[in-house]
Amino acid sequence: MDYKRWLHLPESKYSAKAIGCWLWHAWRGNRVQAGLNALTGLLGVGASLATVWAMQRAIDTASGVVEGSVSWAVATMAAIILFEFALGIARVWIRNILGVRAQNRMQQQMLARLLRAEWRGREAMHSGDVINRLEQDVKQVVTFLTETLPSVLATLAMFVGAFCYLLQMDTWLAIVTVGILPVFILASRFYIAQMRQLSKKVRQSDSLVQSILTETVQHRMLVKTMEAGGQMLGRLEHTQHELRQRVKRRTAFSVASNLVLNTGFSAGYLIAFLWGLLRLQAGTITFGAMTAFLQLVYRIQGPARDLTRLAPAFVSVFTAAERLMELEEVPEEMQGDPVLLPGPCGIRFADVTYNYGAPGQLPTVNHANYDFRPGSCTAILGETGSGKTTLIRLLLALVRPQEGEVEIYSSHERLPLTPLHRCNFVYVPQGNTLLSGTLRENMLLGCPDATDEQLLAALHTACADFVDELPDGLDTVFAEQGGGLSEGQAQRIAIARALLRPGSIMLLDEATSALDPDTERQLLEKILSNHGKTVIFVTHRPAVVDYCDAVIRTS
Repeated sequence: MDYKRWLHLPESKYSAKAIGCWLWHAWRGNRVQAGLNALTGLLGVGASLATVWAMQRAIDTASGVVEGSVSWAVATMAAIILFEFALGIARVWIRNILGVRAQNRMQQQMLARLLRAEWRGREAMHSGDVINRLEQDVKQVVTFLTETLPSVLATLAMFVGAFCYLLQMDTWLAIVTVGILPVFILASRFYIAQMRQLSKKVRQSDSLVQSILTETVQHRMLVKTMEAGGQMLGRLEHTQHELRQRVKRRTAFSVASNLVLNTGFSAGYLIAFLWGLLRLQAGTITFGAMTAFLQLVYRIQGPARDLTRLAPAFVSVFTAAERLMELEEVPEEMQGDPVLLPGPCGIRFADVTYNYGAPGQLPTVNHANYDFRPGSCTAILGETGSGKTTLIRLLLALVRPQEGEVEIYSSHERLPLTPLHRCNFVYVPQGNTLLSGTLRENMLLGCPDATDEQLLAALHTACADFVDELPDGLDTVFAEQGGGLSEGQAQRIAIARALLRPGSIMLLDEATSALDPDTERQLLEKILSNHGKTVIFVTHRPAVVDYCDAVIRTS
């Protein structure tokens, strides 16, 4: 059976089997919550059908049709109602507590997978779109696996149980009630096709809105200095307007469809009501039995209505799963234990070529032969676009050479450079790389087990003694990108953070660009006083070049 054609699933690079396997793997980590939801659902079905029986018996007892105590009948109903209350509370706790935990766990797994992926210099997805997938799509998948699927079991149990109960009371009414369902199931195919298209467009607009918000917040300084606030707000309003229109069209279609669906179910309920009145008038059933008729018809129609909505749920979760699977398309880096070589280490480029573009374009790095000898200090100079950033990525094993080889070596061994050797590098990237949080939390990114004495020593080496004057010292809280610090202060803290790493190869990318000449000189002297390090500067600063043993000019 062609499930994609039946469910009107869009054509994609993934087969229904592949998506199903991915969802099965994701479900394996959420079995406890799914099982508890299924259990409470089945118990709820039993309690609901028991309520119908108890109500019928109470009415028939009160009207004298059957013998018994009205008090006991009411007490039985009260006990069942209290049991249903308890189930409702349990469902809330399962959904809110275990549900949040399941979403958090899946978000962590997806983020960990992204962090293990190979570096792609030109990302295909906008960061806002990635965040939207990690939030909205993860939530949709987890909700489907832990709530929707278990509820299907309870829905089917309710449908079968209510139908069998009604069947033994009135065969023809049960058949008529169920007989109209195929009509609605067939009609739901049209609903699914239209709703899938409308929902897809809403999701696209929602991702675009989040992308604009993310970019505007990230680059708000640029927006302010370019006096482009009105333009960005205009772009946002235009995108939001498109989102509102698409939501409006989807809502209108949903309301119209639900109106038709509910009209049909209401007609069925009225038929059951008329049937019960006629039989009650003829004296063939009791008032309690008529009440039971109406209750059972409702309990058949409710699950039937839920089942007609299951196909759109499958469409939505398939779309969400595909979007998450796309995040996993990038292959993982080599995984394993870090390989720390005894320092100082050297790095050698042997006829290395790397090209970001299509075959035939001029490579960014073209047959490069460099030797960063152990204990040496080298400056890398070059114009913008000459390949300096690519060299850094090759040194850090973020990208692999397309030709040639990069190797790391010490006095005892020589090995091809891999991501497992990244622990040998002390890297200070260009720009402000501080995170929101305390100074201590930022520093511990370099070494999670560092003591306060080690933190302060690294700050002193990086000429960041101004930390002593901060109101809370190491526990001073910074905003995003070290808000509250000057660029030079943020740069020195970033250098101190890197100095906590154990590697013997220091790679500094314009790491002193925001420092005044005197502070830069002091910092360079302190860094270079340790001859057990191999130092590589990517810089435009003449003062830095004066401290280096060798200069490499990229072109």
